[in-house]
Amino acid sequence: MEFTISKADLARELGMTQGVVEKRTTIPILSNILIEANQDRITLTATDLELGIRCGCAAQVKKAGSGTIPAKRLLEYVRLLPDADVQLKFGDNQWASIVCGRSRTRIAGMSRESFPELPQMSDKIADIPAPLLASMIGQTIFSISTEESRFTLNGALVVLKSDKITLVATDGHRLAIVERPVNIGGGGVFRALLPRKAMTEILKLSGDAGEAGVFQFSATDNHLFFSIGDRLLISRKLTGNFPDYDRVLPKEQPHQVSLPTEEMRLALERVAQFSDDRSHAVRMKMAPGELKIHSSVSDTGESEETLAATYDGPETEIGFNAHYMLDFLRANPEPNVSFLFKDASSAGEMRPAGEDLQYHYRYVIMPMRI
Repeated sequence: MEFTISKADLARELGMTQGVVEKRTTIPILSNILIEANQDRITLTATDLELGIRCGCAAQVKKAGSGTIPAKRLLEYVRLLPDADVQLKFGDNQWASIVCGRSRTRIAGMSRESFPELPQMSDKIADIPAPLLASMIGQTIFSISTEESRFTLNGALVVLKSDKITLVATDGHRLAIVERPVNIGGGGVFRALLPRKAMTEILKLSGDAGEAGVFQFSATDNHLFFSIGDRLLISRKLTGNFPDYDRVLPKEQPHQVSLPTEEMRLALERVAQFSDDRSHAVRMKMAPGELKIHSSVSDTGESEETLAATYDGPETEIGFNAHYMLDFLRANPEPNVSFLFKDASSAGEMRPAGEDLQYHYRYVIMPMRI
């Protein structure tokens, strides 16, 4: 195999694969990236067996073929090269020779035969605008559990219907759900568990595709496929049953506090500096016309903020994890936020505040005893 490609194109496509490449593995080939050259383009493929990505770009191919090179080392080296064409050639001994200007380097590769085969994309189920999917992921990904023992909570539930897409994530202490209208067409309901790592890679692909990017989405019994431009992300589905989130969503919340998102975020960030390092607990006291946020640590100090708010209910004090609340406030796309609750011992809920919102976004958070 031998081809010539611009340094910028090669570095860009290599960068898109790095999040998938296995950094610590007992299978050496998974640390490598598969390079295939054919006609007038090259294809780069990386996988960790759970997630796979395939990227492609134009190149001047002198000799078709394929081979694998350590992905991280190749990217780090290519980034240091001058902005010029890069010539890459594979020898019969699996070593790759790289020439760029006056730079000449040889890197030990591995046989293409030992690189895992990725599954083929199935028939398209839906077209999903990339900015829409990215915004939904940004509004839910922080609620995914990081505990490996809770396997079914290590990703988000994706639900596709003919006229909307729903994304739900929970770690048992909080739950985020967002629904957006989208004309998918077809009949029936599609449900699948999308791993957190796949969601992170979708964000990268969306950011590079821009506002006009559209994912072609499909699925098989075991895999999910997200194709956008010359790139394809393949994710193994999470197995197991996701909790019945409808049962978690509060049905009765007679009290509501509304105030500016940014004011509440800044106040919480300041008060949280004096919360317990493990629980991050703060007290929220609702009174007519105001919201007080308070925290104290006996050997550090205490802090209190009073915010003007729209509220005319009874005085109520509830404890919450400040970091959980800040996650929502940073993701809330609206200038105002509403906090809804029933009493001090029931789950609270945060929502964007505004009229005629073109989406449904709810964030349920369990109270804490302080």
